[in-house]
Amino acid sequence: MTDAAADIVAVMAVLVAAFAGWHTLRRLPFSNPLFYAAALLEIALLGMLVAGCIALAATSRDVNGVLFVSYLVTLVVIPPAAVLWGIAEKSRWGTGVVVVAMLTVAVLCVRVLQIWKGTNV
Repeated sequence: MTDAAADIVAVMAVLVAAFAGWHTLRRLPFSNPLFYAAALLEIALLGMLVAGCIALAATSRDVNGVLFVSYLVTLVVIPPAAVLWGIAEKSRWGTGVVVVAMLTVAVLCVRVLQIWKGTNV
């Protein structure tokens, strides 16, 4: 797990949150471009999950493996849940849910990196 990987995914999540926030402010419904942005983020999160599990198996450092993998799995679960909720909720707050979820993903990326480094555990 590298700093750059976690930072790139966190920035992607913030950008998706900003795009969803724009939808919320303009009272736009959930759109295909927002779906594609969330799908791209999900692909990056799946890559982070796989890379994190491989890195955990190959490392000799003292990392709480259960906590680390549980955060990675949580990161993968949040975007699809938010997208489904955003599509189902026809009001402007459907995209508001996506904003909150993507900001949560960004924060969790930072937390995963802290767990990997062994700081603030």
